[in-house]
Amino acid sequence: MSQSSLVAVGRLASRPAGLDIEPAATGAAARRSLEPAEILSRMAIVAMFTVLAVRLGLDFEASRRFTGLLLLASEALVVVLTVCRRPTGVVDRSPRARVLTIVSCIGPMLVHPASYATLAPEVVTVSLAALGLIIVIGGKVSLGRSFGLMPANRGVVSTGLYRLVRHPIYMGYLITHLGFVLANATFANVAIFIGADVALMIRAVYEERVLARDGAYQEYQQKVRFRVVPGLF
Repeated sequence: MSQSSLVAVGRLASRPAGLDIEPAATGAAARRSLEPAEILSRMAIVAMFTVLAVRLGLDFEASRRFTGLLLLASEALVVVLTVCRRPTGVVDRSPRARVLTIVSCIGPMLVHPASYATLAPEVVTVSLAALGLIIVIGGKVSLGRSFGLMPANRGVVSTGLYRLVRHPIYMGYLITHLGFVLANATFANVAIFIGADVALMIRAVYEERVLARDGAYQEYQQKVRFRVVPGLF
């Protein structure tokens, strides 16, 4: 058996069942091999964000409600950091991981403002959305360019809000989404966020299945017990 065949067999044997984990290319090779997919994904994200920005901007102009703008700010961070993210070390490209990523990312960009379906005063919804946004910003400041969409190992981060839960950005998303839903509680918005946030929680599990291959992350898991919600998950 050739040396290349032995390497291939070794890689297959080291993959967890059900995952399509592979090392990512780096440097010039990464730019060449991932350029078409990267361009398409970034264009799609920017396009959907633009539609959401117009939708929520028009709602704010008509109603002067700030809750939607805070959701928009949270999604803007996703766009900016997706464009600026650094190359990954190991990434899960399995179909299930791709579907979870798409559903959890696209969902929040499909919601619609609805001033007639408010379940809580604006001071409550704005406070929740602002708290979630602060947590998202704090988590992303700690994460820096290690942010990404697909489950991958972009380096282990254990500082800042990552001392509280292992996925503080996801916790911030949940709080921001709750604020928006309370301010715009249509059946469609509730269904969209339930689907997106369930996908987000499962995505967190998949991310950890990739990260747990790193001994440093295993040590981190022992120190920080909960993934997203302290005391629950």
